[in-house]
Amino acid sequence: MTDVITNILVCGTGGQGVMTAAEILSQAAMARGLDCKKSEVAGMAQRGGVVTSHVRFGKRVWSPVITPGTADILVAFEVAEGSRWADMLRPGGVAMVNTIRLVPPVVSAGLFKYPDDPVAQMRAAGVTVYDFDAGAIARELGDLRLINTIMLGAIADYLPFPAEELEEQIVGRFRERKPAMVEVNQKAFSAGRDAAGNAKTKTSAA
Repeated sequence: MTDVITNILVCGTGGQGVMTAAEILSQAAMARGLDCKKSEVAGMAQRGGVVTSHVRFGKRVWSPVITPGTADILVAFEVAEGSRWADMLRPGGVAMVNTIRLVPPVVSAGLFKYPDDPVAQMRAAGVTVYDFDAGAIARELGDLRLINTIMLGAIADYLPFPAEELEEQIVGRFRERKPAMVEVNQKAFSAGRDAAGNAKTKTSAA
């Protein structure tokens, strides 16, 4: 076990499962015997407001807060939120972005202008972005709630432990309470990994 700390920032809007994703990541890290700290900010979450969660894990972690410019992975459940938090990434970090557009209350209130092309904006700033439509994948699988699992699958190959360990934390939540959901979540996790791989290939070829 090294002294390296992994910093993951999860962002999106209320109701998308941002906090659940952060909790699952934390559980996977702790199952590996890693120290883990997590912090959350939910502004008007029940009304579609901004939600962010910081997840940090390693041999020893003292603070739950990721400082700007040090996040290894940005997991954006909503594309404009990905753009807003892109400056949290370290040089060489990766933004995994769901291209769904959910306009938050801060836009309708005139406090924030929704960008015309958030992904292009991130790339223009030098951010490595792998983007795909997690909502379309979830619809194909028959349940929009699977976006959470799809996004976790997308970052699974960028974590310092096997993807299967993260998958186990997800499906383990359903085995006793909702066993019928196990298989579809396994498919969603796999689909997320595939989507991230395809997005990386597309970006590299561009």
